[in-house]
Amino acid sequence: MHEITLYGRKGCHLCDEARSVIAEVAAELGVQWTEIDIDTSAELREKYNDMIPVTLVDGVQHDFWRVSEERLRAALG
Repeated sequence: MHEITLYGRKGCHLCDEARSVIAEVAAELGVQWTEIDIDTSAELREKYNDMIPVTLVDGVQHDFWRVSEERLRAALG
């Protein structure tokens, strides 16, 4: 079973777009996903600040800045 993780922050329009794509694809494919706010940790802010939103599939970085629906579906298929 696959799992998607989205690293982002509140007030980020690219994160909003990524969230929308991930929610739609995950719902269609029955895949679990979680979102982590990078502002909850100095370590996460340092690691991802210039790249958000960052998407991981099964713990491996998949996309950053934008989420491609087609690439995400392929990774989960």
